[in-house]
Amino acid sequence: MPRIRTVALVAGVALLTRRALRRRIETSPLWPLPALEEPISGQPRSRALRLRVARHETVADGVVQLRLEGTDLPPWQPGAHLDIVLPSGLVRQYSLCGDPEDSSSYTVATRLIPADQGGRGGSREVHEQLGEGAEVEVRGPRNRFPLADAASYVFVAGGIGITPILPMLRAVEASGARWRLLYGGRSRASMPFLEEVEKLGGAGRGQVTVVAEDEAGLPDLAAFLDGTPQGAAVHVCGPEALMDAVDAVLPDGCSLHLERFTPRTSTDGNAAFEVELRRSGRTVAVAADTTVLAAIRAELPNTAYSCQQGFCGTCQQRVVEGEIDHRDELLTDDERADSMLICVSRARGERLVLDM
Repeated sequence: MPRIRTVALVAGVALLTRRALRRRIETSPLWPLPALEEPISGQPRSRALRLRVARHETVADGVVQLRLEGTDLPPWQPGAHLDIVLPSGLVRQYSLCGDPEDSSSYTVATRLIPADQGGRGGSREVHEQLGEGAEVEVRGPRNRFPLADAASYVFVAGGIGITPILPMLRAVEASGARWRLLYGGRSRASMPFLEEVEKLGGAGRGQVTVVAEDEAGLPDLAAFLDGTPQGAAVHVCGPEALMDAVDAVLPDGCSLHLERFTPRTSTDGNAAFEVELRRSGRTVAVAADTTVLAAIRAELPNTAYSCQQGFCGTCQQRVVEGEIDHRDELLTDDERADSMLICVSRARGERLVLDM
């Protein structure tokens, strides 16, 4: 009798296992796959945290600041940002603008961007749905815009671009380093943290230049940067046009450090190519007017993705063959040697082979 019960138990387990495997195969077009070393593809880059919105306040026209509270939060340095998972599931990146010494909260700020100005809904969710008491998932912090080690500093901020630069200003002022800031915006009322920035510069020191477009037009970047000493680190955050303009007049001997929150454009344009998905045995065509992610998801709808901007890393895939046209703002040089973010990056040739 014990032997019969054992045989029946083993048979029952085997039947349940087969059913479970069948369900998994039906729901995942990439399963089963050959056993390989732990893949990069689709893996989160940092653990998620659940934080509470302790404060939601307006700090300038169209700009709200959130204080997100938790306990023993991971440390961060000036220039770092958080990935925030919004109620709809969208993921957006926001620079930390609070105090790095505060391990109980993170502070971010965001400007409301209407749809007719290119907004895709993320900022509206922050403004309208993340009220005080709401819980939100965040990932990070991560820092791709660290404060450089330099003898002197020049900062240029456009509008909401002041958020990553504000902690830098506090840090360099506390260290006694030499620094100057050009802070531009549409109007003074639209420029967050303006009062604190002006106080950091001090009266009569000439460290802070504020240019409101409705009062003085666009800033004269060449004049502002004229005389910047060699070896100075120039940190810029703001609209793409502002960063390009600073790059065009950057004095010799200065290093340029940029923070982007839109995909990098390519001067090469887009061309069609094909992508082989080596482990699934499929090949997909990527048209000039579509992304690798979109082309692959047409075949494999379970392919992981999130921000579609080249910032969060969810869609990172390992590249087996082919030359990559990297257009992201996230991967390190080492990672770029054999992987890509398929939401924005493309092929430099006619073919890529991915570990999918």
